[in-house]
Amino acid sequence: MAFGPDRRTMAPSQARTADIDVGLRQYMLGVYNYMTLALVMTGLVAFGVSNSPAMLQVIFGTPLKWVVFLAPLGMVFFLAARINHMKASTAQISFWIYACLVGLSLASIFIAYTGESIVRTFFITASAFAGLSLFGYTTKKDLSGFGSFLIMGVFGLIIAMVVNIFLESSAMQMMISVLGVLIFAGLTAYDTQQIKEMYSEADDGEVAQKKSIMGALRLYLDFLNLFLFMLQFLGNRE
Repeated sequence: MAFGPDRRTMAPSQARTADIDVGLRQYMLGVYNYMTLALVMTGLVAFGVSNSPAMLQVIFGTPLKWVVFLAPLGMVFFLAARINHMKASTAQISFWIYACLVGLSLASIFIAYTGESIVRTFFITASAFAGLSLFGYTTKKDLSGFGSFLIMGVFGLIIAMVVNIFLESSAMQMMISVLGVLIFAGLTAYDTQQIKEMYSEADDGEVAQKKSIMGALRLYLDFLNLFLFMLQFLGNRE
């Protein structure tokens, strides 16, 4: 019993296109697998720490909290700057370390929100993310023009969040949350298209794996931020 197209009956150009399609699917599957595993690691670390009063005290009750909050940002810059100069195995380990560090910093959400609302928001985010990513993968429309606008929006969002630390305005916080959801929803579709276009059949296994890891990092950040902003709408506080 034969599965898939029979290359013996194909023209050379058709066979080459079929090979590219198979390679692209494997590449994108690698991206999603890395992203999913990183999210699982983040969730497990965050949940584990939230259930340990001693760990919470050490992390959030001492100056170590600043290290925990800033270390993930440092890891992102490190990966982005050094990915081309490290082995794929080193990049993978760095990615897992980053996911665990984010988990440490997110342990507080299990204290601030009920577990039921966190789970509910997670699955709503997952459904929205899947639809947006599928759109980015399948659309024929070039989303690069939206990308520059969305990235500028991220910087504006960061500035607004810093300002609101001092203003403590609930109305401004609501506006930030709305914009955050919209911006990272758009970035999910945009990044998926960009990651897809990064694929090249000429890449060797090492290069392809590093591209998968960087693609997973981008989608991981999109998912995480989308989840956190949606949590501010849908989460029930303890």
